[in-house]
Amino acid sequence: MTRPPRVSILMPVRNEARYLPAALDTIFRQTLTDWELVVVDDGSTDNTPAILAAAALRDKRIRALRCEGGGLVAALNEGLDACRAPLLARMDGDDIAHPRRLELQANLLETDPGIGLTACAFRHFPRPALKQGMLAYEAWQNGLKGHELIMRDLFVESPFVHPSVMMRRNLLLDVGGYRDCGWPEDYDLWLRMAAAGVRFARLPQTLFFWRDHPGRATRTMDEYSHNAFRACKLHHLLSGFLASRKTVIMAGAGLEGRAWQRLLAAEGIVVSCWLDVDPRKTGRPLHGAPVIHPRELRPSGEKMLVAIGVRGAREEFRRLILPMSLREGLDFICVA
Repeated sequence: MTRPPRVSILMPVRNEARYLPAALDTIFRQTLTDWELVVVDDGSTDNTPAILAAAALRDKRIRALRCEGGGLVAALNEGLDACRAPLLARMDGDDIAHPRRLELQANLLETDPGIGLTACAFRHFPRPALKQGMLAYEAWQNGLKGHELIMRDLFVESPFVHPSVMMRRNLLLDVGGYRDCGWPEDYDLWLRMAAAGVRFARLPQTLFFWRDHPGRATRTMDEYSHNAFRACKLHHLLSGFLASRKTVIMAGAGLEGRAWQRLLAAEGIVVSCWLDVDPRKTGRPLHGAPVIHPRELRPSGEKMLVAIGVRGAREEFRRLILPMSLREGLDFICVA
């Protein structure tokens, strides 16, 4: 058997004929050339199989596998089983990688054995039609520049664009590979890795370009809805931060906080107190619990979830409660 390559690139595809040639070209142009590309075609009905067959004939580093519509998670796990390198890079068939992406990510992981996964800065494209929410998500994620900031905001949103990461394959296998639980398979993976003590990093260079289009999985799959994200977060909080808890303080009495209250109630966890700065809400009970200004909070030992969905309000809340010496990650966690 030939020696394994330095990096395995795992790419699940389904009906990607429109964008796949451009994605493959960016892989052919990588400065790191010791790679294999494992493409799993999940039952494509367009010209995707022909494009992959031609690419495999052109370059022996490409292996195209076929699975008949088993879904994204099944395709990822089938491809994972076929990957041979110690380092695994994700890539999708509709995105673009900078020529030095593999080189710089592999160099970081190989020179620092303490890092288990590295992302990089990314940029959405095409830009003209992007809405403010996407631009804000891009800025937020790119601002998580190291492990501590990533861990601080781990329950806010997915801190990585899945096809932009490179990780140690053995760590992915150690936490059980990809799971199909009805919520985002990548976010579920980051949360399991974090619980297992994996250290994260992010290269500051913009090495990945995330194509925005109506057919993108994050726009079309139920697993990426707001409700699915909340369910994923709650599942992991119940096994960690909220383990054995029967009550919780909820910061944010708006729509997001109330959505969380309903989820918690279904698990037998009661919101004992709400925090909000809106004078129209403070002083009135909500679901049987008082709504108070954060300055009125007194030490109680209860855990707190911060579910403030208004853009910019999360940082304002952190500044507001700073004098209380509450420890983020231990006393409170931001979930929005």
